[in-house]
Parts: sequence; structure tokens; C-alpha cells
Amino acid sequence: MLIRPFLPTDIPAAIRVWNECVRQGEVLYAPMTEERFGKTFFDREGCEPDCMFAAESEGRLCGFVHGVPPESFRGGKPGNAYLTVLLDDAASRGQGVGKALLEALCGHMKARGAATLFISSVNPVNLSWIIPDTPGHDHNNMPGLDEDCAGAGFFLHEGFERRYSEVAMYIDLSDYRMSPKVPALQEKLRQEGIVTGPYDPALHCGFDRLCDRVGSEYWRDVLRTEIAAWEAGEPNADSRFWADGIRPAGPRVLLTATHEGEIVGFTGPVDLQKSGRGWFTGICTDPEYGRRGIATVLFNLLLQAFREEGAQFTTLFTGMENPAKKIYTEAGLRPARAFTLMAKPLD
Repeated sequence: MLIRPFLPTDIPAAIRVWNECVRQGEVLYAPMTEERFGKTFFDREGCEPDCMFAAESEGRLCGFVHGVPPESFRGGKPGNAYLTVLLDDAASRGQGVGKALLEALCGHMKARGAATLFISSVNPVNLSWIIPDTPGHDHNNMPGLDEDCAGAGFFLHEGFERRYSEVAMYIDLSDYRMSPKVPALQEKLRQEGIVTGPYDPALHCGFDRLCDRVGSEYWRDVLRTEIAAWEAGEPNADSRFWADGIRPAGPRVLLTATHEGEIVGFTGPVDLQKSGRGWFTGICTDPEYGRRGIATVLFNLLLQAFREEGAQFTTLFTGMENPAKKIYTEAGLRPARAFTLMAKPLD
């Protein structure tokens, strides 16, 4: 067996290995095509040709591995490298192919200054996967190691440590029915002076106080970008509609809770993937306004907005112990799969 750099001529064989693993149910990945392979592993930020290795036996590719080195993408941190995927074919199992590929990647990443190899959603290379027991409904990224995949035990045996677990949740939106308690809760909030619904540019709502309290520059950037799009009356240039080749007609719907001229909670923006998935970015509530049901109202309004936009389903990830999990469950989402962020020290 030879471990060597991955070559463009290896792509058809790598796709064969990938799709066979999918057909056998060993992994949940979406089936691979040559076009998607190139866009995923060669045309993405963070992808470098020397960070992909192939295992060859008797002139035949029998496995491959891909990783992302430290500081090779926006948000990359010194010392942190990422394992994207490691697959081998069934005929080569038990011959040390996976171990040899992993050792090659670890050695390369260590030489690049990495102290730890992660399996994590921070990796800029997103791998779409199919939600089990659905008509091909997908999620755009795996946030860690699928705990039920065929290779889960392998990674634990090779020194990866569990750091954090999340659960993927799913709903077929044709099954969604808003609970009668949601409009009642919305009215109760209105009586308290808290208005929930689509963002209204006429309100000129501030949001810095919310972002300061939750300590999130990410949410500040989301709000700044979306509200600027509303003020301009134009689509957000960074919208995922653009990424899927669908031009939005105007600014995306942003659902907010406002009180005395300030945004105290929000979710959205409402976005839609080509596959029919309503894109869930996240939900945020000002800590000073917690336990009033704001997040419950906003999340249900989001599901309703997804349906109005034509979404067929939605998925999201949340921590196993996240209190928001109760909100999602009560709205009708079900657990679909568990994932674990894993890390391997490169001593």
C-alpha cells in the first residue's frame, strides 16, 4: 500500500469510494458528483492541494483523506487544523488504510504548525448530508462526527477525544401546525409593549444594546447587514439565495421582538435553499427579556414564514442540553441524528 498526494486523476475513483459508502449506509453524506467534488475539495476557501492524500494498492485507489490547515481561511486559528473526510473502500478494510491516511494527514498538519486536529463545523469545507427517514431532505453541513457512522469507533481508537455533542433536529413543514398558545403568547407580549413580527424599517430599532448583552459580534453583523439591506430596499449581497443561484426579490424577512425602539430578540433572516430547506441561521433574545416566551413566538413565526416562502422542511443543530431544545420540540421538530465535535492532540 502506498500513501501519496491526491491527484486530479484520482477523482473518479474517489467518487466511487464515496458513493459506495453512501449506498451501504455507512455514512449519511449526499451522493457525490465530479462537479461537486471539485467545488468541495479544490475550489473552497481553506482547501490546499497538499492537504489531501490517497491510499493506493496495486495501482487502485482504495481510500482518501482531506484536511484544512491552520489559518488557511477567515476565522482559522493558530494551531487548529481540521479533518474534513476520511473514507476507504470495503475491500480494503482491516488492512490499516484508514490509520495510514490519518497518520499522513496528522504528520502534514503538525509540520504546518497544528497542535490539534478537529472534526468540527468550524471547518470551512461543508459536507451536505441526507436526513434519515426523509425523502432525500438534506442539511448543508455536518457539525462534527456522526455518532452512528461506520467509522465512529475508529476515530476514538485513534486518539480523538469527545469535546461537545449536538443533535440535529428536523421537521417536514407540511406537518407544522402553530400551537394556539403562540398567538396568545404574542398578544401577552404586545400588552407588555413587546411587538413581535417581521422587521419594520419605520421603527428605526437599535440593536447594539442586545448585542452588547449577549456578547456577540456575529449577531451584530447579521443585524447590521440585514437592516442595511432593508434601508436600501435591495437584497443582501451575501444572501444564501445568491449562493444557490436564486436572486431574491428584495430584502429577506427578519423576525424581531422590539420594545421601546430597541430590538430585544430576533431570528432569521428567512432564506431558502434549492433543495427546499428553510435555512435556520439562529435565534437570539436579550437576557434581560428572557423567560417571557419571546423565543417561542419568534421561532414559530419563522416556521410559518418558511412555509410561506415555499420551504418544504427545515433542520437545525442545538446542544444536547440547550434549553432552546424544548422550544424546537414543542414546535414539532424531532431529533434526527447526534454529532460530536472531536479533537486529536498532535503531540
